Amino acid sequence: MGFKIPAAHPRGILFFVRTFMTYRKLACLVLLFGSLTAPPLLASPRSTAAFQKLLSLAGAWEGKDDHGMVAKTTFKAMAGNTAVMETLAMSGMDEMVSLYSVDQDRIALVHYCPTNNQPRMRATPDSDDVKELNFEFQGAANLKIPSAGHQHHLVIRFEDANHITETWTWRQNDKDTFMVFHLTRK
Repeated sequence: MGFKIPAAHPRGILFFVRTFMTYRKLACLVLLFGSLTAPPLLASPRSTAAFQKLLSLAGAWEGKDDHGMVAKTTFKAMAGNTAVMETLAMSGMDEMVSLYSVDQDRIALVHYCPTNNQPRMRATPDSDDVKELNFEFQGAANLKIPSAGHQHHLVIRFEDANHITETWTWRQNDKDTFMVFHLTRK
C-alpha cells in the first residue's frame, strides 16, 4: 500500500508530488523539533527533576568555606540544556570544573581537577522534590593509584532558590578532608 496518484487529475502530477513533499518535510520538522525539546528517553522522572534543579542554578554564586575563605562558582547550561558546567574558584586555589548530565535514573558528574585527574561520580535522586544530591565516586581518569589525591564525594544541598551548600570530599592515602562551601546567588 502506498501513495497513489490519480491518473487524470485537473491539477496534474506535479501538484501531487509537491503536496507529498511538503507533508514529508513538515513531518520531518515536527519529529526533529520534538526530539530537540523532549527530555532524554531513558531519564526517570526523579533524574529529570534533579537535573532541572541543577539547570535552575544557572548564574553566578559566591560565599565562603567553613574557614571563612571566599569561594565563587558559576553554573552554565550547555549543549542544548543537556549538561550543566560548574566552575568553582576557591581562595588560593586553581579553578575546578564539573560537568553534570542525566544518565538514565541518575545524575552523572565528571570533575576536572587542577591535579589533572578526572573523577566520575553518580547521584541517584530519591524523590521528585530534590533537596540534596549525593554524588558517589565511580572511578577516575588519570588517577595513577587509588591513594592519590582526588575529589571522592560531593553533596549539593539545595537550601532554597538562592542558597546552596556544597560539601566536597578530598581523599588522599585513605584519609578524607571535607571542604564545605556556603553559596548565595549573586
